[in-house]
Formats: sequence, structure tokens, C-alpha cells
Amino acid sequence: MSGPAAAGRAALVAAAVVVVDQATKGLVRAHVEIGDSDGVLPGLQLVHARNDGVAFNVLAGGSPLVVVVVALAIVALLAYFSTHLHRPLVWLPTGMLLGGAIGNIVDRVRDGAVTDFLKLPAWPAFNVADMSITFGVLLLLYVIERPHDATARDG
Repeated sequence: MSGPAAAGRAALVAAAVVVVDQATKGLVRAHVEIGDSDGVLPGLQLVHARNDGVAFNVLAGGSPLVVVVVALAIVALLAYFSTHLHRPLVWLPTGMLLGGAIGNIVDRVRDGAVTDFLKLPAWPAFNVADMSITFGVLLLLYVIERPHDATARDG
């Protein structure tokens, strides 16, 4: 796949993640009070929580440090992507990771914290951006580690 095509696909995935992430967070902010919780399915709660740290509220209250950490992660991702455009499917995890990062950055800029709204037992609350980042990391590991052969199709 050509570089511009891979970049275009990554951008489309990122945009879709941001739209879904911001729409779901907007619904939660509009209809669920901060701290409220409601059972959706057994083991799954709809909550309205704010996270001013990064994953699992690490670096909570460290807003400038959080911005630096996120910015460095995005730069590293884009550097990897730009040097590995030939890898099949590399655009997909790149778009998922960028979309998730952007979705949470939008919250930080607008509200000073990220809106989380899904809660599993013994697990911190999370959102669509967090899911996209998690699955993006797993998919990127697959793309990096899977065997490559000459007959592999561009994804």
C-alpha cells in the first residue's frame, strides 16, 4: 500500500474513533451526574467519572507531565508509522491509537480531565478512546510480530 493511502486510512480510522468517543462522552456528560452509577449488564456499570491522569489515573493532577507523556507517545507512534508504511495493516492500529489519544486530549483541553463512563468489576472506569488505545496496542503488537512473507496482501 502506498504511503498516502495508508495515511488516509489511518486518518479515517482516527476520525471515526474521535467522533464515536466524543459523542458517547457527550451523552454521558449530558445525562449522567458525576459519581452516579447504573447497572447496564451484569458486571458492567454506566458511570460518570473524571480522570485527570493517564491510564488507571497514573500521574493524576500532573497535567503538564501528562501532556508531555502523551505528546511523546504520539511522536513515537507517528515516527514508527512513517518508517513502516509497507507493513500490512499498520494503518489500522495507528489510526486507533491516534484517535484514542486525540479523543482524550480533546477532553483534557476542554475540561481538564477525561470523561470515563464504563466500569467493570475490579477495573477502573474507561471510555471509547481507552478501548481504542488498548485494542490499538494489541493490534500493533500483532502487526509488528506476525510473520511476513512475500505473498502477504497490503491491508
